[in-house]
Amino acid sequence: MEHKIVKVWDPLVRIFHWSLVLTFTIAYVSGEEFASLHLYSGYAVFGLILLRIVWGVVGTRHARFSDFMYRPAMIAAYLRDTLWLRARRYLGHNPAGGAMILLMLVALVLTAVSGMAITGIESGTGPLAVLAGSSETLEDAVEEMHEFLANLMVLLVVVHVAGVIVESLIHRENLVKAMFTGRKHA
Repeated sequence: MEHKIVKVWDPLVRIFHWSLVLTFTIAYVSGEEFASLHLYSGYAVFGLILLRIVWGVVGTRHARFSDFMYRPAMIAAYLRDTLWLRARRYLGHNPAGGAMILLMLVALVLTAVSGMAITGIESGTGPLAVLAGSSETLEDAVEEMHEFLANLMVLLVVVHVAGVIVESLIHRENLVKAMFTGRKHA
């Protein structure tokens, strides 16, 4: 039996996804040891997120937020069905995947903005340079928040990857391959 293959993920979504994986990884591992690399990769993450937000409004069908924003009850029902290994297959993002994308986008925006705030406070440069000369208490709080958010993002990535593995097994499809090729079985 031959399955029809359809295009699901457009090139912008796929390039965004793998570019975000790369730039976030660089930002996370560079930390304070390689401050310039950390700064530039953080700005790259922020730029990618802004691009994805625009594409989430005007992009192709499965890239638009309207295609994968679900009510909390539907997300909970989907997660319950997944635990019982009977979750419905979605061509685009499933309810849990859509919720995870939104969570990761919010976490990344907050991480990037807190990083820009640190740069503004410490060096008086960047988009939040107006924060230069702020109190040490504020600087410490923003640094703690930035570190917390970056670590939260790592946790979200781990849950995301686990979800991709579970979904790939339940539906017998290689979702990682689909994020490279843009194609899935109809």
